[in-house]
Amino acid sequence: MGSEPTMLLQGTLDLLILNSLVAGEMHGLGISRRIQQITRGTFVVKPGSLFPALHRMEDEGWISAFWGDSENNRRAKFYRLTKAGRKQLEVETKRWDRISLAITQALEAS
Repeated sequence: MGSEPTMLLQGTLDLLILNSLVAGEMHGLGISRRIQQITRGTFVVKPGSLFPALHRMEDEGWISAFWGDSENNRRAKFYRLTKAGRKQLEVETKRWDRISLAITQALEAS
C-alpha cells in the first residue's frame, strides 16, 4: 500500500471501532490510534468521522460511555463495548466476510 491514508468504505468504521474496543475501554483518541495501529496505518480516522460514529453507536446501545481522566490527566470520555455491541461486532464481521469474499471472487473472475 502507498503512504496515503485510505478512505473507509461505508459501514467499516463501525466494525473497526467495535473491534478496537474488544481490547478494553478507551477514549476517542485512543480508539483512533488503535484503528491506525491495527490497520498498520492504512486507515486514519479523523475526529469529524469518529465522534459522530461513537455517538450514534452509543445511541444504538452498542457502546457505553463514561467520563474519566486520560493518560495525561485530561478529562476524556471513555467508551466500552456492551453485550449488544459484541453481538453487533459478530454481525458486522460476518457481513464484512461476505463482502470481502465477493470482491475477491469478482477480482479472480477477471
